[in-house]
Amino acid sequence: MVQLIVGKKGKGKTKHLLDKVNGQIKEVNGNIVYLDKSTKHMYELNNKVRLIDVSDFLVEDCAAFLGFVSGIISQDHDLQQMYFDSFLKIANLEDQDIAPVVDKLEKISKKFCVDFIMSVSLDKEELPEALKEKVIISL
Repeated sequence: MVQLIVGKKGKGKTKHLLDKVNGQIKEVNGNIVYLDKSTKHMYELNNKVRLIDVSDFLVEDCAAFLGFVSGIISQDHDLQQMYFDSFLKIANLEDQDIAPVVDKLEKISKKFCVDFIMSVSLDKEELPEALKEKVIISL
């Protein structure tokens, strides 16, 4: 399953994402990974969540991002959830259509039973129609 937290930059999406991931620690049996553009939120995350700073790796386009995500999944058979903060930035999708990438993430999610929850710096109205049903929080 893919879920979106949407809203323009500065609306508080990261706070909602952090609250959600920290609340899930007690609920999930598997592992949780949090991808971000920096380690700024390291101390706000529960220590059971693995934080990965995507900027440390050579992720230069959305294909590389999908490969990066697939690599993480392939190395952790207990992975249950992945959180993407600043999704447009870490996936190199700023000013691009995100629908094809979200569709691929949905396929990966179904195949490997990993849920993806991401913050997207767009208003709900700016999303393609097919993605609006995936929105769990709109700010």
